[in-house]
Amino acid sequence: MWKSAEALLVASALLLAAPAGAAPEAKGAPAKVGGQNAGGQKAAPEQARPQQAVNVSTAAPAPAAKVIALGRPALPEEIAAWNIDVRADGEGLPEGKGSVKQGEELFLHNCAVCHGEFGEGAGRWPVLAGGQGTLKSDRPEKTIGSFWPYASTVFDYVHRAMPFGNNQSLTADETYAIVAYLLNLNDLVPEGYVLSKENFPKVALPNEANFYEDDRETTEKAFWKKDPCMTNCSGEVHVTARAQILNVTPDGEAPKGNLE
Repeated sequence: MWKSAEALLVASALLLAAPAGAAPEAKGAPAKVGGQNAGGQKAAPEQARPQQAVNVSTAAPAPAAKVIALGRPALPEEIAAWNIDVRADGEGLPEGKGSVKQGEELFLHNCAVCHGEFGEGAGRWPVLAGGQGTLKSDRPEKTIGSFWPYASTVFDYVHRAMPFGNNQSLTADETYAIVAYLLNLNDLVPEGYVLSKENFPKVALPNEANFYEDDRETTEKAFWKKDPCMTNCSGEVHVTARAQILNVTPDGEAPKGNLE
């Protein structure tokens, strides 16, 4: 009885002497007194106890999303091969130059088969020259000199898409020369003109002032409706004009079958 009470008092004293937050001794482990266990042996140093509470603001950040290693960064020469557009202010024009005389030879060799020797158009291929003053007529000619707004459109399209079937085969100098020849055919530059990156922005086409910013968000807003008409919206249809060119139907026998 007395031995049990003495052991209980010793255990209580040890618990009171332990630092706050210390974990109780494991059941059956020898009590530690002054850095020694009950057997007089030196106790092993205590391991650092983990923090009981974690501050959310100082917690480690979440791991970054896994990067999908697909492809590789484009090389400068690959970007340059795609970045060939030319703006109206001349931005994007390559270094180079070409004369009207050089352009005439190149045009006859690469372009005349479709557009004619003087840009008049061969067959149904587009007309490139002439047409000034025809935009308000019944048969307007939408050529470089009559309709197009900027010379940069000519350079961009020729450099990107021409000649037909062999596009992007022209060098920068050859493109400058062909554009110079086209400008000459439209009476926009003299015969001895040499077109280059430096003087290109100075070339103005006659119809530039008649183009304006897209303003449909304001001018056509009155026609926008929350519930648009989807059936029988136009009423009775009346033919108000007929084709002026009647030779658009291919020659040959009429198709067989139930098409009438």
